[in-house]
Amino acid sequence: TEYGLITLLGKKLFPHEFMNNLIRQAFALFAVTVAYVAVGAADASPPASHYTYVIVHGALGGGWAFREIDRLLTADGHKVYRPTLTGQGEKVHLASPEITLTTHIDDIVNVILFEDLKDIVLVGHSYGGMVITGVMDRVPERIQHVIFTDAVVPDDGENFITAQRSIFDGANWEVKSGFVMPPAGSTASQPIPHAVPQSYKTWTEPVSFKNPAAKNLQVTFVRFLDEGQTVESKLYYIWQRAVARGWTTRTMVSDHNAHKSHPKELVALLEEAPKDRNKEPNQASEPTAPSGRGSP
Repeated sequence: TEYGLITLLGKKLFPHEFMNNLIRQAFALFAVTVAYVAVGAADASPPASHYTYVIVHGALGGGWAFREIDRLLTADGHKVYRPTLTGQGEKVHLASPEITLTTHIDDIVNVILFEDLKDIVLVGHSYGGMVITGVMDRVPERIQHVIFTDAVVPDDGENFITAQRSIFDGANWEVKSGFVMPPAGSTASQPIPHAVPQSYKTWTEPVSFKNPAAKNLQVTFVRFLDEGQTVESKLYYIWQRAVARGWTTRTMVSDHNAHKSHPKELVALLEEAPKDRNKEPNQASEPTAPSGRGSP
């Protein structure tokens, strides 16, 4: 029969001892393969964390200023939102002297809610520190980590001017028809995108920072410093305020606009900072003597 012929051929071609050796070799090869895979898995670095960033720009600016930061973070697998605040950037057609800090806080809160964002890394630059403080107070449950990048750090009830006490010292900030005007030479003679006037009420309305859940969020404060500059020489009271709250403090060599001058270095920092963890808050009294000039 056909079965008999196949059996006979198998015995001729594959004697018993040969088959045993073949099976042993197959099992040995399987064991080596499994061990190799196991060792490789143990040695492999854990996959990099991917975050959802919501970045809030500074005064007189727009989301456009963080285009390169968006590109670099997105290339690393992160998701980035860089909304423009009402009346700024491409929303300049909505400009009004009646726009307030609350308007700008609503801008960011609504992006978070309507995009249904959770576990976000909230980033605020300069004046953006006022906005993200209000966002922290409103939707702390949506926030994984907060990063203040050379930003103002207000207490409850402070506005941008009182929180950054020396902002008008020696600076040519002109207020005209209810708007803070950009410094001379930064608008009309420059191609779009460029700085635009901002409602003065966004600088004078106090922020709310009362929510206990907001005060328990993990926060990193980053001070940008010129080469050789110390934290004591640049709005030191803001640095001390961050320390007093138990936040992680970092420094980075850069001018005030690291997103333009040092984008790669800033992106590396933004990717590291969400791993920072708060320390025990320092209950020492708040320093009162400001040092250095501010920038919005």
